[in-house]
Amino acid sequence: MVLVSAVRDYLSRMLQDISGMKVLILDSHTVSIVSVAYSQSELLQKEVFLVELVDSISKSRESMSHLKAVYFLAPTSENIQYLRRHLVAPRFGEYHLFFSNILKDTQIHILADSDEHEVVQQLQEFYADFVATDPYHFTLNMPSNHMYMLPAVVDHSNLQRFCDQVVDGIAAVFLALKRRPVIRYQRTSDIAKRIAQETAKLMYQQESGLFDFRRTEISPLLLVIDRRDDPVTPLLNQWTYQAMVHELIGIQDNKVDLRNIGNFPKDQQEVVLSSEQDAFFKKNMYENFGDIGMNIKQLVDEFQQISKSNQNIQTIEDMAKFVDNYPEYRKMHGNVSKHVALVTEMSKLVEERKLMVVSQTEQELACNGGQVAAFEAVTNLLNNESVSDIDRLRLVMLYALRYEKESPVQLMQLFNKLSSKSPKYKPGLVQFLLKQAGVDKRTGDLFGNRDFLNIARNMARGLKGVENVYTQHQPLLFQTTESISKGRLRDVDYPFVGNHFQQGRPQEVVIFIVGGTTYEESRCVALQNAMNTGIRFILGGSVILNSKRFLKDLEEAQRLARTSNAI
Repeated sequence: MVLVSAVRDYLSRMLQDISGMKVLILDSHTVSIVSVAYSQSELLQKEVFLVELVDSISKSRESMSHLKAVYFLAPTSENIQYLRRHLVAPRFGEYHLFFSNILKDTQIHILADSDEHEVVQQLQEFYADFVATDPYHFTLNMPSNHMYMLPAVVDHSNLQRFCDQVVDGIAAVFLALKRRPVIRYQRTSDIAKRIAQETAKLMYQQESGLFDFRRTEISPLLLVIDRRDDPVTPLLNQWTYQAMVHELIGIQDNKVDLRNIGNFPKDQQEVVLSSEQDAFFKKNMYENFGDIGMNIKQLVDEFQQISKSNQNIQTIEDMAKFVDNYPEYRKMHGNVSKHVALVTEMSKLVEERKLMVVSQTEQELACNGGQVAAFEAVTNLLNNESVSDIDRLRLVMLYALRYEKESPVQLMQLFNKLSSKSPKYKPGLVQFLLKQAGVDKRTGDLFGNRDFLNIARNMARGLKGVENVYTQHQPLLFQTTESISKGRLRDVDYPFVGNHFQQGRPQEVVIFIVGGTTYEESRCVALQNAMNTGIRFILGGSVILNSKRFLKDLEEAQRLARTSNAI
């Protein structure tokens, strides 16, 4: 509950202390932060009768002095300029200004000078500068996520902006949690090191007073790692509910857009998938696809029972009871049809794209050895006309990541086959991935074939057999959280920043993945937390990836690298 609660507390404090009718004014970033934490009906209960975006409200001149304006904005220079213009000719009775992160002194002076009409009642910093999609998972929704793959010489100013935004987002998480962590980073990643050092500088030097919270016996840990250390997880097809919806349809700020899928009624073209607002989803978000089908059938059966009892209205008391229960009935109806629609669409895509066959080969590539069999399986799928271009590309990428050193000749054969079958995807993208995230660039033991313990674990898993062939893969993050739990995260691979070291095992750990997280990894963290080992893990990243987004970032980085010839 920790992250969602922190954001909800900030929003409650913002809205409940201001009595009367309110308009809530957001920007394109804070609208995501608010929408995942608060439903529209909850905003109405707080007397918020209008929600507007700061850029669109600037175009209107209509006076609304009966409304109190509550602004919740990121402290960008653009937003300060919008506010300046709004305060010069105020349209609302009162102005309450809240910012999602630390304001500069110069920005405060600009706002003070603009408030000639003295309509500003308060100005505060509420550190909710992150989108808390789940209790232990947050994202920063970074628009230029591909920047993390580029060295500083390619685009220095945009890379600096990217780093600044990430540092601000991480800082807000710790301000919301009221903690100052010790910081570690992945040794092989320049961008992870840079972000870790800049975060330490902010927390221990520039804003040390702000982070001077009551010391806990053992400081929390912030670990900054690079997506390229595990490029396999975002390339795989997913078979657990939340991860699968994101992979096949797409989730943005806990919402799923169904407009392109079928003819749904207007109120169901965009549906909410939130563990906070949907009990069935909360219970099933980490279940595998086979079990979801059975559980939805049960949900439908329960709904049919209630529908039957509602049809049996004979007395006035029955009618009154039905009217009282109608909102709940309507909500349940919407929930049932939402989950049925999602599972139906995903079943269709699994069949169309032959994903069960494709995924079996992906899992073999990710989890088991056997280069000859793997080469044959990938070749067969490249020749299969039912397999889509994007699936062919992912298979060749997975093969390349696994066997780049072992079978360069076969890899060239697969490159040639890929370019003949999927002309849109040039093999150059696979080679760019190897440059970015090949074996020489990675810290962790991605395929469990370097470390003796991992080799033994893989052998044991092979002997026991796997419960489900489609979900046998475990992200590298699983090993990282285990190493932290056992106090075995090596200093040489994950050095500390400065002279702040960890004494004993941390009780709170925030792992931030530069380049983005996946729902498979957030599941891994949720399951780890459920084991009650005495450590609470929180996962965050610059975006939430599916394979489409990961490939898009890769293509964009490759395009920029080509134009500058720096990589």
